[in-house]
Amino acid sequence: MKEMLRSSWPLVLGFAALAIPAAIALSEHTWSSEAGAHGPLVLCTAAWLIWRQSDEIRTQGVAGRGWIVAAATIVSLLLFIVGEAFDVITLEAAGFYGMGVTIFYSCFGWTQIVRNWFIFLYLLFAVPPPRSWLDALTFPLKQFVSSAATAILRPFGIPATHEGVTIYVAQYQYLVEDACSGLNSIIGLLAISLFYIYLARGSSWRYSLFLATLAIPIAIFANILRIIILILLTEFLGDAVAQGFMHSLAGIFVFAIALGSIFAIDSLLTATYSRWRRA
Repeated sequence: MKEMLRSSWPLVLGFAALAIPAAIALSEHTWSSEAGAHGPLVLCTAAWLIWRQSDEIRTQGVAGRGWIVAAATIVSLLLFIVGEAFDVITLEAAGFYGMGVTIFYSCFGWTQIVRNWFIFLYLLFAVPPPRSWLDALTFPLKQFVSSAATAILRPFGIPATHEGVTIYVAQYQYLVEDACSGLNSIIGLLAISLFYIYLARGSSWRYSLFLATLAIPIAIFANILRIIILILLTEFLGDAVAQGFMHSLAGIFVFAIALGSIFAIDSLLTATYSRWRRA
């Protein structure tokens, strides 16, 4: 183990040198926004997962091949440099991620990466997706949640209509922002749900995929509920209340509901499967 770490010290030193500018860029562009608020949580929990498996990794790890380490280092550095030079946070974060995986491979080999595949997949949630992808997905989601929210409100006597991503209720006009589209909640909810599934149910990729698929409609419905809550707050308590502290509180509230729904579904499925096995 000591021999592997000693031979990889240049990589570790280079990784530390990349960590500072990467952390600054991520905190300025991504972590400070709702879209990337889950990033630090993913990094911390992934580090804890690696520490949790550290004894097995140390005892069974075998140093990786030098030429693969060299090639992966070059590719990761190129991604990081291009991202830093052209202010493309996705490439910069991808390069930083690649260096981390390269160091792990250099010390412990490919077998340990395969055995701990979930951790490396989970860490990808800390890499912000390209802005063009987000824009392409966000706009139709904003239109859908706008249409769904107005359709739910009208039967209760609230004269809500929408035009594109703008909702009209009486004298008020609501513009559905990116944060209310559901995409941010989908990414964050997927990350936390997968972490929970891994701890509670192991690393079964089939079960993880099933619950992750359920997380998508749950997150979208939660954001429809968020829009409805904000409209009702504006209607009955005024715009100042809805756009103040209650705006953030509504987001936290519906995210907690969505996360609780995932936990409840998992518990229900587990209990049903246990009863079926006993029967």
